[in-house]
Amino acid sequence: MRLTKFFLPTLKDDPVDAVTVSHKLMIRAGMIKQLTSGVYSSLPFGLIAFRKVENIIREEMNAIGGNEFLLPALSPHELWAETGRMEDYGDLMFRIKNRELVLCPTHEEVFTSIAKPNLISYKDFPQVWYQIQSKFRNEERPRAGVLRARQFTMKDAYSLDATWEGLDSSYNDMEQAYRNIFTRCGLDFVVVSAHSGAMGGSASEEFMVPSSAGEDNIVISEDGSYTSNIEVAVSFVEKNERKNSDLPFEEFHTPDIKSIDELAGFLNITDRSRLAKSRVFVRPAKDGDDYILVLVRGDDEVNEMKLQNYFGINIRPAHNEELAAITGADAGSIGPVGLKELKNKKVKIIADLLLEEADELISGANRNDYHIKNIDLKRDVPGIEYRDIRTVKEGEQTLDRKSVLRITKAIEVGHIFKLGTMYSEALGAKFLDADGKENPIIMGSYGIGVERTLAAFIEQSNDEKGIIWKGEIAPFKILLISLSGKTDEVKILSESFYKELTEVRNIETLYDDREDVRPGVKFNDADLIGIPLQIIAGEKNLKDGNVEIKIRSTGEKILVSKEDAVSKALELIYLKN
Repeated sequence: MRLTKFFLPTLKDDPVDAVTVSHKLMIRAGMIKQLTSGVYSSLPFGLIAFRKVENIIREEMNAIGGNEFLLPALSPHELWAETGRMEDYGDLMFRIKNRELVLCPTHEEVFTSIAKPNLISYKDFPQVWYQIQSKFRNEERPRAGVLRARQFTMKDAYSLDATWEGLDSSYNDMEQAYRNIFTRCGLDFVVVSAHSGAMGGSASEEFMVPSSAGEDNIVISEDGSYTSNIEVAVSFVEKNERKNSDLPFEEFHTPDIKSIDELAGFLNITDRSRLAKSRVFVRPAKDGDDYILVLVRGDDEVNEMKLQNYFGINIRPAHNEELAAITGADAGSIGPVGLKELKNKKVKIIADLLLEEADELISGANRNDYHIKNIDLKRDVPGIEYRDIRTVKEGEQTLDRKSVLRITKAIEVGHIFKLGTMYSEALGAKFLDADGKENPIIMGSYGIGVERTLAAFIEQSNDEKGIIWKGEIAPFKILLISLSGKTDEVKILSESFYKELTEVRNIETLYDDREDVRPGVKFNDADLIGIPLQIIAGEKNLKDGNVEIKIRSTGEKILVSKEDAVSKALELIYLKN
């Protein structure tokens, strides 16, 4: 491709609203352009790179027997109503006013609706279906360019099986395909256990790229034996020792104390393990909202994703105005003792496992500016339940106590789920087994963010000058730079190189044939767009019969004869890839 015919609007300076490296460089390198908040146009250079990722995905999906579909972006309301996910997605889903249609954030329902009338016998299985298509989510705060956008491209795949063993096999095939995809895309990634969220299902793993630009926190043990999203991570921590003092609980005045930090300071204590932090959550229900008070130790935080695993994704923190009605007090003065029924419903009380049957605790008195000491959960809180609801912390031990946990930020590029029969049961997608018995189809769901994958690569592969492309996803393999001089010799040589590279060698080459651009601008653009290898033809070197080859990743420059330039460039390409 000749640069004089290629639309590549590079920028010298970072856009003012871009924060992450990938956002800055994708705009500066002419890959994307923002249309409105969270919505980006893919420009030619970016589209070539996105297509590279898509082609890798297709090859690996097809290798495990995948069938490619292209489904509508529009879907009728009733499909989502049947599975209950209209409510699950809430305002994240784009709805078309005055039409019974939505813009799909994902396609489980649509694929299941195709399977329902067509996969009717156990002989029809297994199946792997996938598509690469635009998805839409009404992100409240789009950020980081294509990493958190309102419209994005996703590869979503679905396995359909007649047995649970078949699901296990499909899941394992997909996991290996994902490892192949991200390896071929040049990513340094880890696979972590994860939360299924609005997708539902059981087993769930995420493919994560460690990066400071990531919105997720992942937990990795120092010995590499344990990896998890912090949303579901577990660790070993000694639980509160039960003292069996049987001290009566008593209320005491705590004026203007609103937080655990303030309470610890008021009591002049440093150990917060016996300060029980209380939070109230609301779960919508058909017969009226359910109310849940959760307790963790004062030095811990409630993990809301773990609560979602237990109570569904609709659970939410109580609003300030709701707290008084539910507990009789404002935030900072609530606790597990003396809660009353509200609208004929008892407040359910859940404590973290570290507080199991703990005593001599201090928590709010459900009266403003008062707390209670000597709370004995076993004695004073009938019906209390204990579950893992805390967020693990840096430096804690793994459950087997053989390693230490570290926490780092990461970008999610892929997610795989064992859905089971959630969607097939809701939509009535059933088949007949060998005995003629009707059974729901057993499903898995598997997603990859195309733009996110490319952005994650750029986050990991860049320097102060720009992007550093490597491997299969480089938009071009070679950038040929012609430094026009006073004679036509450089141009003639460059044209011969271009013809040999593209027509004879079939190498993806971008040819900077601009004649009215200074060499410095060409060099800056070359490093910015980051094509792996540069062949630079200029009068200075050509006087001695040489041209220069530059390796973008290292900055190394090699002077070769003009006769050997193409063969040396090809040697370096295959060596580096």
